[in-house]
Amino acid sequence: MTYQIDQVQPTEYPKVVELWEASVRKTHDFLKEEDIVFFKPLILNEYLKAVELSCVRDSETHIIGFSGVAEGNLEMLFVYPAYAGKGIGKTLLSHAILKQRVTKVDVNEQNANALEFYLKNGFEVISRSEIDGAGKPYPILHMALAK
Repeated sequence: MTYQIDQVQPTEYPKVVELWEASVRKTHDFLKEEDIVFFKPLILNEYLKAVELSCVRDSETHIIGFSGVAEGNLEMLFVYPAYAGKGIGKTLLSHAILKQRVTKVDVNEQNANALEFYLKNGFEVISRSEIDGAGKPYPILHMALAK
């Protein structure tokens, strides 16, 4: 199936956060409930404004996957769990690489599926940090597109 890339409007941010939460609860089982509660308002009020957002929509125009890019970094890529494995993430990643010049991404070390996804799509691990960007004890793998 071929998916169209669309832009996310600021009025859609609450829906994007719902998608983020559903995806994180499915794929980030290492996070504690208090971490999700901590990050949720940051996503809504700060992080979404700091990136160039792209999305894929279903036939009823609901956002089913989104990505956020800033300065060549893929800062976020999330897909509703019901749509995982259907090429939406790959479509968003390809758009980010080809149109938004993404060359780097950070991945939670405990998120084995995400790590595998980026490795399959041409990224390699270049370094590791013991803590995430918020200072939480979740190791981050820094990845770059292989040359």
